[in-house]
Amino acid sequence: MKIIVDYHRCEGHGLCTEQAPTVFSLDDEAELTYRFDGAEVPDEQVAVARAAINSCPVAALRELS
Repeated sequence: MKIIVDYHRCEGHGLCTEQAPTVFSLDDEAELTYRFDGAEVPDEQVAVARAAINSCPVAALRELS
């Protein structure tokens, strides 16, 4: 799976980082960092990545089929 991140929509709530800390993080300025940008999310991270997508209150994350 791949994830599309709309960095302009992201408001830095951090719910995705709570759901999937190995996939997403916030830097010192509360800007989202996506570890697998442009790459496939490893199979062992897919479940937490989907939980992160579903937790985003502003729909800044979506799964690319």
